[in-house]
Amino acid sequence: MVEAGMKGLTILQVFKKTKRIFKLTKEVKTKVLKKTIMIVRKVIFNLLMLCFVNAFAQDMSTFEYPFRQENLIPWSIVAFDSQERSPAERVKMVKDLGFSQYAFGGREKHIKTMEQELRLAKKEHIKISAVWLYLNPAKDAPGQLKTMSENIFKTLEKVGLQTEIWVGFAPNYFVNLTQEEALKKAVEMIAYLSNRAQKINCKIALYNHGGWPGNPVNQLKIIKALAQYEIGIIYNFHHAHLDLEAYNENLNLMRPYLWCVNLNGMRKDGPKILSIGKGDLEKEMIQSVLNTGYKGPFGILGHVKGGDPAIILKENVEGLHTLFPND
Repeated sequence: MVEAGMKGLTILQVFKKTKRIFKLTKEVKTKVLKKTIMIVRKVIFNLLMLCFVNAFAQDMSTFEYPFRQENLIPWSIVAFDSQERSPAERVKMVKDLGFSQYAFGGREKHIKTMEQELRLAKKEHIKISAVWLYLNPAKDAPGQLKTMSENIFKTLEKVGLQTEIWVGFAPNYFVNLTQEEALKKAVEMIAYLSNRAQKINCKIALYNHGGWPGNPVNQLKIIKALAQYEIGIIYNFHHAHLDLEAYNENLNLMRPYLWCVNLNGMRKDGPKILSIGKGDLEKEMIQSVLNTGYKGPFGILGHVKGGDPAIILKENVEGLHTLFPND
């Protein structure tokens, strides 16, 4: 075809015609290339958008409301119960309120019926998320715990409950000691308790209950000195009033070790115990916890002196859901 079209032309004419054909071919190629690039870009954009939508949908599908009932642990509902509930009545109360777990902490009379309560809870499919252990400077030492403390360990072993043991030191446990002496004494006690807990498949967690051992900085020093054990932190808003200025800094330091955050209504000058939503600081404090990526569990107090835990728990849950609605 080309040869037929060029028959009878001079060499110069043939050259010009061939040049024009090449130019047209180049222009066609350029247009085709541009169109191809546009198509490819569009395909890539659509694929990226599809990936983004899928990722967003997956993220939304896996989002869980942090303050759902099963992520809340009723706490301080035994020793301060104005109704003096029996173990069976307490387990029923927890179940009737829609909770699936609670933390057990009582006085000596409650430790006497602790085995009965743990077994009842198990029967009713209520998890005992933690057990409280309070150390007295005059009665609790490594290798020599007071009878009540010993009975807690014995009951846990007998029932076979594998749970957290929330350890609170009396604020005067380290009185008149230097920083080095206090740390040494604390490490010795927590090492002893951790070793005992390990034998019954339980874990020790440090509970801020005021004084030297309630300071998050000191708690972290204890944990780091005992890296061979898995030790956590139970952070309580109602024992944090003296540390509010360093709250966010402490929170970031504690984050890797947080096992539970017990919530409370908060005002700088107290009162110490306040229903959630009745203070002016707790919303911002709770949001700061969420901002660290911590997702729970959260403790809900049932404790106001002379109060009924059933009523107090309801008030706290309602206050929490008002501050953080499940939209």
